[in-house]
Amino acid sequence: MPTGKVKFFDEEKGFGFITADDGQQVFLHTSALPAGVTSLHPGTRLEFGVAEGKRGAQALSVRVLTAPPSVAKSRRRAAEDMSVVVEDLIKLLDGIGGGLKHGRYPSDAHARKVAAVLRKVADELDV
Repeated sequence: MPTGKVKFFDEEKGFGFITADDGQQVFLHTSALPAGVTSLHPGTRLEFGVAEGKRGAQALSVRVLTAPPSVAKSRRRAAEDMSVVVEDLIKLLDGIGGGLKHGRYPSDAHARKVAAVLRKVADELDV
């Protein structure tokens, strides 16, 4: 079976193209993806069958070989640095929790800052 890399894939439109190792451009429809795979990133290595369609080569029975290295993961903070951030976040949330137990919400400005910190930490962890 031929192999190649994803050139691009548009999840919303449901198709993309593969650049085969021999240089051929192969159309890739979402229906050819393996079960559970809904999107592919450029550079992902694939193995696939090829059939000639009305407009040229089309991929069939795609198998994901390797995903490209994550740029986001390479920019992550060190785990030791994140442990300090998470510990500080826990202290911050404990303080808010104590106020809530006594029927007090944090001020709007404070709540917005805490929400922003939570989002940033979540983004850092969700790579």
